[in-house]
Amino acid sequence: MSFEEIAIFLNERHPKGKLIEVGVGFNFKIALKLKKLGREIIVVDWNPKAVKKAKELGLKACIDDVFSPNLAIYRDAEVIYSIRPTPELIKPILELGRTLKIPVYIVPFSLDGMPRFLKLENYRGIPIYVWNPHQKDI
Repeated sequence: MSFEEIAIFLNERHPKGKLIEVGVGFNFKIALKLKKLGREIIVVDWNPKAVKKAKELGLKACIDDVFSPNLAIYRDAEVIYSIRPTPELIKPILELGRTLKIPVYIVPFSLDGMPRFLKLENYRGIPIYVWNPHQKDI
């Protein structure tokens, strides 16, 4: 999987506005590529060490718990996305998108099951699951 390809997909799909990566961990490749493309990007994780490292790399980063999110962090976001979230994070990420009324993109681990109501898109061989605000199945 090319993380750069995911950044290009997100940039093409949402050419304007703020993007937020939920559960970034220590994989900053997509966020750094989006920043290089001139995008406003915020990365979010519950791990203070991951957030500190993101800031050292020049990214805007916040500590947050997706199970009880600080909605102020996500204000005015155009889209949220998550790369390989653990299965228990998927529902809270989708609920966050529903609350914010913005699209959600999830790239899962290859063996993770995803909710059936998500739309599967294949972008250059990368499976990307999409939820849009007009969908009702969360």
